[in-house]
Amino acid sequence: MLAVIVNTLAVIAGGFLGMLLGGRLKQEHTKTIVSGLGICTMVIGITGAIKNENILIVIICLVIGTVVGELTKIEAGLDAAGQWLKNKVAKKGGGQFTEGFVTASLLFCVGSMAVMGSFDAGLRGDYSTIFAKSTLDGVMAVTFAATMGLGVVFSALTVFVYQGALTLLAGLIEPLLAPQAITEMSAVGGIILIATGINILGLTKDRIRVGNMLPALVLPAIWFFIAGLF
Repeated sequence: MLAVIVNTLAVIAGGFLGMLLGGRLKQEHTKTIVSGLGICTMVIGITGAIKNENILIVIICLVIGTVVGELTKIEAGLDAAGQWLKNKVAKKGGGQFTEGFVTASLLFCVGSMAVMGSFDAGLRGDYSTIFAKSTLDGVMAVTFAATMGLGVVFSALTVFVYQGALTLLAGLIEPLLAPQAITEMSAVGGIILIATGINILGLTKDRIRVGNMLPALVLPAIWFFIAGLF
């Protein structure tokens, strides 16, 4: 769990530093920074998405996973969690707290580095991937918190719970993860990050309910596990 704790602390430290810097930014500067973050998020997503080896599997998993997410209202649950935290710890900031919490949580937890880094730490005691991710997350937390505020700091809770669970359960999950599954999981995660970037940039009339796409992340692992049985 050492690597997970380091990653969590990196997000917290970066978030608070970003909040200190954010108070010195003018509104026009903030708008430009947010646009840059949205573009960077999309680039990260595209990098993961183009690594796929079977686009049909990615499409099927994304469709089924999104249907599951819509039925279970995951996005609404994430928003409710962010709102609850805002009511407990933040008196100001309005919906920006929830937006920062949900956006940062998705950015820090969706991707192959979060999955494989947690498994490497849990199975082999190799912390190198998570330490590298911690550096990246810390830098991104600075920039996001400068514009979105305290919600980004509290996304560290999501990082701790998500990556901590993956690390502790690594031994049980590893048999499900064929090399092809990791590739397609990364591709699905990349598409989810592209959608997150679109939301940040406000390119659609209605926000994409990205949280409802999250079940699609695990479906490639299930797909290849079942395929292996036959």
